[in-house]
Amino acid sequence: MSIYFTRASFRFLRDLRNNNHRAWFAANKARYEQTVREPFLHLIADLQPALAKISTHYIADLRTQGGSMFRIHRDTRYASDKTPYKTWAAARLFHEHHRQQEAPSFYMHFGPGDCFVGGGIWHPGPETLKRIRAFLANNPATWKKATRSKSFAAHFALGGESLIRDPRGFEVDADLMQDIKRKDFVASERFAEALACSDELTPLLIDRFKRVAPMVDYLCASLDLDF
Repeated sequence: MSIYFTRASFRFLRDLRNNNHRAWFAANKARYEQTVREPFLHLIADLQPALAKISTHYIADLRTQGGSMFRIHRDTRYASDKTPYKTWAAARLFHEHHRQQEAPSFYMHFGPGDCFVGGGIWHPGPETLKRIRAFLANNPATWKKATRSKSFAAHFALGGESLIRDPRGFEVDADLMQDIKRKDFVASERFAEALACSDELTPLLIDRFKRVAPMVDYLCASLDLDF
């Protein structure tokens, strides 16, 4: 197995957190490319064969613009925080039709003291959220099988935001109502920075993508997407 990230990768991200301005980044851009971007692109490429076995409709895209890896630049147009760069590296392995409609994805995130892997759909729009909730109400058993299984529960926790009050129009049990109240349908598991710098990273990511796949599959079904 290959090793992608190293202590130098996380050292760069820590330094960026302490020097988050354009002049510093310009002077250290080569460090970013050598220790973060290029290793991450190699990791994404190496995950593609395993991803294809999980779902032929999901893509590990190596493009540096519009591909799986998120840009290092932050969108600060509507943000109160005007720092220009993200201090973490992340990628989503997305559905082939994600540009045509909102879709769940597989996700991996690497930040100093903040590494995790998971999947799902984050902040879906109102129409997408409406469709997922209606599907949950009509297909509760499959959802519970996907998110309450021993394989899932041993590693993942559902996260994100939820409504405070029960939405109207749903006659479901209290357990399922907690899921219908969700505004995000995501699951994640944290892991150590040291593991991210080891040859255990790839097998861990592949294993966790397999475990979260039934949930991603369910969300695809709710949106009439192939999995």
